[in-house]
Amino acid sequence: MNRPAPVEITYECMRFLITHNPTNAQVNKFTEELKKFGVQTLVRVCDATYDKAPVEKEGIQVLDWPFDDGASPPSQIVDDWLNLLKTKFREEPGCCIAVHCVAGLGRAPVLVALALIECGMKYEDAVQFIRQKRRGAFNSKQLLYLEKYRPKMRLRFKDANGHNCCVQ
Repeated sequence: MNRPAPVEITYECMRFLITHNPTNAQVNKFTEELKKFGVQTLVRVCDATYDKAPVEKEGIQVLDWPFDDGASPPSQIVDDWLNLLKTKFREEPGCCIAVHCVAGLGRAPVLVALALIECGMKYEDAVQFIRQKRRGAFNSKQLLYLEKYRPKMRLRFKDANGHNCCVQ
């Protein structure tokens, strides 16, 4: 299967790496790629197809939050995702969080789009922003989910000067 290369999506103080899932044979090369981007947290949203021990041995936390291919994420995963981002980006602004599904074209980009939307970006802009780097991202069902998603601005707050910020 021809899989797209990992792409970095950066917005305000958030950095994401969207990638595909490796096989056990590729896990060492995959881990080196994660380290190159400074990834310390990896969110796996598909069923496990590789042993995460070699990744964790390199100091990268692997979180398993699988949901169905082609589907939108369950609300519990959305909550867990946004809580993770709030914590990680406040503690380490500019850190990079990797997220992958099988090909890195559906479930993983949806989670990144949710983060952008929660920071105040319009859904159309979030989709276009991601598709500029990840051609073919999102199916029609996922686009409809993002269009109907109503952000609670969980990643926004006012800084000491009263300015709106994203995470920080």
